[in-house]
Amino acid sequence: MRRLVVVAVVVVAALALLLSPLEAASPKRDYASVAWSILPPGENGSLTFNRNTRDQAARYDGLTPLAGNVTPRDIARYFKPAPLGLGRDRARSREQPRRGVTIVRDTFGVAHVTGKTEADVAFGAGWVAAADRGALLQLLRGPARLAALDVSGVDPLQIGLSGGSFVPSPETEAFLSNQIDALRSLGVKGNRILAILRAYAAGVTRWYRVNDVSAVPFTVKDVIAFTALIGSRFGTNGAQEVRNSMFLDALSKRFGAEDGRRIFVDLRAVNDPESPSTVTGTFPYALPDATAPGSVLVDDGSYVGAALDPQRAASNALLIGAKRSQNGRPLLLAGPQVGYFFPGFLAEMELSGAGFSTRGGVFPGVPFVLFGRGPDFAWSATASQADNVDLFVETLCEDDRHYLYRGQCEAMRRFVVGTLTRPGAPDQPVSYDETTHGPVLGYATVGGRRVAISMQRSTRGREILATPALYDLNTARVANATQFVRTMNSVEFGFNWFYADDRDIAFFSSGRLPRRAPGLDPALPTAGTGEYDWRGFLSFANHARAINPPSGVILNWNNRPARDVGAADSNFTYGSVQRVELLTAEIAKLKKHTPASVLSAMNKAATQDLRLLQVWPVIREVLRTGPAPSSRAEGAVGVVDSWLSTGGSRLDRDLDGKIDAPGAAVLDAAWPGLADAVLAPILGPLTGRFAALHLRSNNPGPGGSAYLAGWYGYVEKDLRTTLERPVLGAYSRRYCGIGSLAVCRQALWAALDEAAARLAGAQGDDPERWRADATAERIRFVPGLLPDTMRWTNRPTFQQLMSFSGRSPR
Repeated sequence: MRRLVVVAVVVVAALALLLSPLEAASPKRDYASVAWSILPPGENGSLTFNRNTRDQAARYDGLTPLAGNVTPRDIARYFKPAPLGLGRDRARSREQPRRGVTIVRDTFGVAHVTGKTEADVAFGAGWVAAADRGALLQLLRGPARLAALDVSGVDPLQIGLSGGSFVPSPETEAFLSNQIDALRSLGVKGNRILAILRAYAAGVTRWYRVNDVSAVPFTVKDVIAFTALIGSRFGTNGAQEVRNSMFLDALSKRFGAEDGRRIFVDLRAVNDPESPSTVTGTFPYALPDATAPGSVLVDDGSYVGAALDPQRAASNALLIGAKRSQNGRPLLLAGPQVGYFFPGFLAEMELSGAGFSTRGGVFPGVPFVLFGRGPDFAWSATASQADNVDLFVETLCEDDRHYLYRGQCEAMRRFVVGTLTRPGAPDQPVSYDETTHGPVLGYATVGGRRVAISMQRSTRGREILATPALYDLNTARVANATQFVRTMNSVEFGFNWFYADDRDIAFFSSGRLPRRAPGLDPALPTAGTGEYDWRGFLSFANHARAINPPSGVILNWNNRPARDVGAADSNFTYGSVQRVELLTAEIAKLKKHTPASVLSAMNKAATQDLRLLQVWPVIREVLRTGPAPSSRAEGAVGVVDSWLSTGGSRLDRDLDGKIDAPGAAVLDAAWPGLADAVLAPILGPLTGRFAALHLRSNNPGPGGSAYLAGWYGYVEKDLRTTLERPVLGAYSRRYCGIGSLAVCRQALWAALDEAAARLAGAQGDDPERWRADATAERIRFVPGLLPDTMRWTNRPTFQQLMSFSGRSPR
């Protein structure tokens, strides 16, 4: 038998074996008229490959080359049915791991768990999690604790997937135990959820024992650690303030304080009026004050400490309201992008009985469906990029381990986290100092004086408090759009949430979002002396939200939720160009939509090059104001124009390893030069510095997600300004050619000519024969255990297509 040896702390928790059923019986009907889902590579995540290891990858990949030509028949070919129960499917296997629990597998290997009590359902979910993702649970249960504590400079996923392990200290385990107390403080509901967590942990442990796997018993603390891993990876944003501050310091030294600040504001695009938003209405948040005495300018180059890189996301959601749907029923096509892994970081499961009635995506280690469907509604999520992490500058006193707070010299607290083990490396003790704001990440100087940098995350030590909302969704306690919006307000992670039933569509942007003190710019680190500490958290009324918006649609691709929602310090993407515009353009083509037309819109946008569709037209307009410097450059522009006229797809339809359109090779080669031609005349030697802070382009690659970060808006808006076209929220100055159209045009032509010269040298003189490498863009499953690849597509990992024709009586 397989044996997995895990070094972990032994924690014995009381097991609540039985809970009384909920008052509301499980719904007997499935009101979905359309119910499909997809999750590559397949449901089986064990290291013993079977028919369900890669079966969904073929379907996921098969949709991509159809682009915008998806038919109703294609839905059945490239998605799998997602009913409650087996529907028309047949049971491939059946087991009863204990009395009161039944687990049926369908032909795709999806587990349908039924229990007589809540504890039975949770036990079955734990059993399935161990069966489908047991290796992943064992690899990550230790490292996940590093996420819960915000240990900087380490990636829990990378540690676990590379064979590393982590042994927590008693102090770490006590920190996690505090969350158990937080659940208990919620009263009856909290204790119900705690019993569910215990039963889930018992299910994981029982599977290990029955299958002779050597493992320390799974516990509630493991569930808390996995919840924290999810929240820290996908539901937090920020922590780039020091890098921003050092760049602003460099700008100030080059241009002077006032002009440096103006350029920084241009690049931040914190509240660009041309930035597309998901819903109408104004929900002001995280906007800089006119003066910011509480924000600190860190000396350029002085920071020494852990790097915190923001997460990228490719989640999207397309919701069509009743008035825009051909049959008068709302449509939902949505899903999160969590990366492509094998074993998969996501699985799919149905939970039923004792009030549970749900199916959808589950993370290993968490006993609830996080996004999916109930009997008469569906919900999903995208990363909101809401700013819930701040960096504080601590004024040191006495030495590096004392800091000034509210007029007193306070000692930092030493937190001993545990021991990290990596293959081929000695054991590494892990500890850190922390201030009242949180862990100390490193040190820097301000005006030449040494300071400490600490991090405060609004959800730290509170991650498990997201479970009450999930409990309500999983147990059919959400009866309508209004209840959904209210329910998701209790989720403290920064997510955009989406809902559809037989009448309504809804959107809510959640998060425990700090209310900052007056006199701050949230893009910069905050003085930690006390007077600029957080002043509470954003109320429900001030969160971006909508039910049945006037447009009849809700579209989101990690863009701004609503007007006046400021960009997080780690987010420079709320400019005049954002990838959601690709979805908007396709949805606008029809007054009424069907499931196939919505899927076509998503699939077409997922294969398109944002730079070509949204930025190239204005570049071309500038180029037309003067002749090409060479026939070679003119030919290069010609193939890009042809590519635009055919829709801008990056498909490799004949699978020869090359992108079909020669224009893709030109734009890929020329984009860095085109981007620099716009900003470099002003930024000069700081151009590369800014590119390190914010990518010139987030290009397609093995991870799937693309075109979120990039200089797209800067190029598009500045060139419109240069052409004397209308611009809202104009920049403080003209960048390309420093305002001279002729100089700007010359620089753009030079970038294209240079790129064409390189392509000609590598692939010959005929632009029609130039090709970009499609093989390098193919999606690959991390960490490489599965050799399969898929065509590149800018699409969520887990995706569901849902519509309902009625609702449960309540």
